[in-house]
Amino acid sequence: MTSYAKGPDAQLTEKSIYEVLVSTAARVPDFEALVVRHQDRRWTWREFLREVDRLGSALTAMGLTQADRIGVWSTNCAEWVLLQFAAARNGTVLVNVNPAYRSHELAYVVRRSGMKVMFLRESDARTNYRSILEEAAAGLSAVYIGHSSWTEMMERSLTGPPPPVSNLDVANIQYTSGTTGNPKGVLLTHRNLINNGYLLSQCLRYTERDRICIPVPLYHCFGCVIGTLAAVSSGAAMILPAATFDAGATLEAVHCERATSLYGVPTMFIAELDHPEFARFDLSSLRTGVMAGAPCPVEVMKRVASDMHCHEMTIMYGQTESSPVITGSSVDDLLEIRVSTVGAAFACTEVKLVDEVGLTVPAGEQGELCTRGYLVMKGYDQDPEATAAAIDSEGWLHTGDLARMRPDGYFRITGRKKDMIIRGGENIYPREIEEFLYSHPKVSDVQVVGVPDRKFGEVLSAYVRLRPGEESTEKEIKDYCKGRIAHYKVPAHVRFVESFPMTVTGKIQKFKIREMEIERLELGAAARVETA
Repeated sequence: MTSYAKGPDAQLTEKSIYEVLVSTAARVPDFEALVVRHQDRRWTWREFLREVDRLGSALTAMGLTQADRIGVWSTNCAEWVLLQFAAARNGTVLVNVNPAYRSHELAYVVRRSGMKVMFLRESDARTNYRSILEEAAAGLSAVYIGHSSWTEMMERSLTGPPPPVSNLDVANIQYTSGTTGNPKGVLLTHRNLINNGYLLSQCLRYTERDRICIPVPLYHCFGCVIGTLAAVSSGAAMILPAATFDAGATLEAVHCERATSLYGVPTMFIAELDHPEFARFDLSSLRTGVMAGAPCPVEVMKRVASDMHCHEMTIMYGQTESSPVITGSSVDDLLEIRVSTVGAAFACTEVKLVDEVGLTVPAGEQGELCTRGYLVMKGYDQDPEATAAAIDSEGWLHTGDLARMRPDGYFRITGRKKDMIIRGGENIYPREIEEFLYSHPKVSDVQVVGVPDRKFGEVLSAYVRLRPGEESTEKEIKDYCKGRIAHYKVPAHVRFVESFPMTVTGKIQKFKIREMEIERLELGAAARVETA
């Protein structure tokens, strides 16, 4: 048996994103579509469609035409969601801009994408966006959310039907993190996106009576596909608790809005579980949700299922280039499967694991995960070489993630090809060590990185965040490992921290942890020694 699987067949939609919105608004017009708690806004699907049409007409009045590109550079808000659907209505391409970007990164994305207008807030508690934009792209047209320029734009709205839009047209450009070189713009079509959202809504059994709490950022595919497009495909309500992630605001939103589904990366769920007022909130309305975006610790998943009442919590795996979901667990899967795998191939999706020369590996062996189907991006914007490197001649997208496939077709992510640590000739994948350390009763979260070592080339360093009220020592953590895992897998260094360096999406930046650890241990010289 080889490591190849194909998800169940399903009827894909050939509608555009806007056409799906129109259908949903006609089917469930009086059900809530969008609740934005920090802006005190609520719209039914009928009202939401009306607002989308108003904004779409205003974009046309600005002179924007099909295939023009517009940027949205903002934390979560009602206007972000309206822009997503209004752009889709007009055939305009929405360029998601990371709110954490500063002048250098912003200038690159503005120049590379060729956007004609930027939609943004003037400032928030963290950032003066106007000044950064003026430094990075002084000549770019801008409309400021919550400002007179937004009101004036809406007042110029024209009447008339939207233009015809093909589901094969690009709807969205999302920029990858750029861990190596500059970020790459991922071209995603209406067909890519709306079908991924639709299939996810089917997997979670969403109906118009579901209410999805979305604390993840909208600029990321977790928010604007798994969130908004799963909602529009099913008629479920979208609930935005706050502009940026806030554990208390998220719990409050679930409590007050009677959310049935909750999203987040593991660090978000950990913050919610550890919130000092956790017991005050009634979370009994929760049924399901998605934990994704980063490896999902077993112990955290168990606590989410029990303490947060999410007995149908699922784990999804994917990446921006795959729209994003590739594999996922089912709400019916046993807890053991949901906590130990990233599920099976999604509907209409092929998955295989390959070795270094591209051959499919036997089941149970580790290989690079590749996927093929409707979900694969159109390519990287203006970068045919990078596109060809990511998508082979047979249409397989190479993810760069390492995995093993069980005989039942479920997958377990074992690491990144570039994350592997080589200690004295032994290959070590940090994920394995992290999963082990999560079993320590005092450990709330842990990240393992490799740091330079003159004798072994690399050794392991563990950054540990303890549960509230707990204390520990480096010796205690090492003693817990000894005799339970191979000696070469025992971390050489243990550091206790309150938090980890993260992106705005909640993904932990391991490269920064490694840099911090090299500096802390004064390993600069060793870091410059080449190892075999």
